Amino acid sequence: MFDVVMDRPDFLIINKHPNVSVHKDDGETSLLIEVAKKTGFETLFLVHRLDKMTSGLLLLAKNQSAASELSQQFAHRKVTKFYLAIGVKKPKKKQGLVSGDMERSRRSSWKLTTGQTNPAQTQFFSVAGEQGERIFLCKPRTGKTHQIRVALNSIGSSIVGDSIYTPSSIADRGYLHAYVLQFQYHDEMISARCDPSDLRWNQQKNMGEKWQSDAVKQALLSWQKPCELNWPVIKISN
Repeated sequence: MFDVVMDRPDFLIINKHPNVSVHKDDGETSLLIEVAKKTGFETLFLVHRLDKMTSGLLLLAKNQSAASELSQQFAHRKVTKFYLAIGVKKPKKKQGLVSGDMERSRRSSWKLTTGQTNPAQTQFFSVAGEQGERIFLCKPRTGKTHQIRVALNSIGSSIVGDSIYTPSSIADRGYLHAYVLQFQYHDEMISARCDPSDLRWNQQKNMGEKWQSDAVKQALLSWQKPCELNWPVIKISN
């Protein structure tokens, strides 16, 4: 269900496994309850969220004060986040910015519009994957529901195994992973990275077989320090 990546006095950073709901589903236990049981921390606060299919770094506060401070950092876009994804095919553009307002679509899906009133903004780089697939490194500037899933769908390379946006794609999971979190906490710069191809997280093959491809491993060699890559400066709408 999860692995502990970083344990600090005021917070935990865990690697959430794919297909684990942050919230309690029917007949399932809560992720927070399970983390509390295994770590011994009776009270944990959810600072941000990941979709059920999404694996990777999730920040949990150990007290109300830390929860408030860290939640404000997310709200004010002071937390730098990077995600990895595998798309089904070559996108319309190999790198750049996807920006647009998002609105509800059919069933549980969202869609990107041409509006720029309160846009979801996602920068990305990509390289060729296995069998025509595409490997993405995404830097979301905003934190909208399904943002990266919708962004990649809008450029023609929806995520492998995503049952909502790529229903024809059959895979062992939806291939979206929260890769890096970086933020300032008090006087310290916190940086956490979780490589989904790392065998520490794949002892039970629960992170997805596609992360083990040579193409993914080669891409991650170039993306070990995503904050240091040459990301173009973009104009951000408030």
